[in-house]
Amino acid sequence: MTGERVKRSKFLSQVLRHRPDLIGIELDEAGWVGVDKLLEALRSVGHDMTPRDLEKLVAASEKQRFAFSSDRRFIRANQGHSVSVDLGLSPVSPPTVLFHGTTQRFVASIARKGLLRGARHHVHLSAGRETASKVGARRGPPVVFKVDSRGMEESGFPFYLTANAVWLTEHVPPAYLINLTAVAAEIQRSE
Repeated sequence: MTGERVKRSKFLSQVLRHRPDLIGIELDEAGWVGVDKLLEALRSVGHDMTPRDLEKLVAASEKQRFAFSSDRRFIRANQGHSVSVDLGLSPVSPPTVLFHGTTQRFVASIARKGLLRGARHHVHLSAGRETASKVGARRGPPVVFKVDSRGMEESGFPFYLTANAVWLTEHVPPAYLINLTAVAAEIQRSE
């Protein structure tokens, strides 16, 4: 994605996940807003975008953060909201393990409290270690945690899968986590 597209994508994420008020729109209960209404509101605050520009932005989003309704008249963020929305997801059985990427500054807190959703609706997990590493690397050297998702499910924790293959849950207690980065470093030291 080009620099301008990245900038637009980040602004769209901000609006559709956290701050629709920045451009004077309201999301419906499921997080949707009319495409025409969104484009008009973006234009009114100096972020002029055509329907084709929006289509390209959504298609080029590597993480597929946004989705159009089946009739393409509405758009929403797939997950990551801090505003109240109900994405209408049903619980799904997760793979045996999932992964979470973060940075070193959060490791001590995660060891004590587990993975917390913070201001978002859910903790975000990935099915692949590589994806988790990329997520963690956004703000420095990544730390990857392995999540015993099967054990969590057996203990009654629900999991949800978004349209763009992000796994969601409300909390991951420390007992279900292994710091893979620390394990790899320990193995390397012992060799």
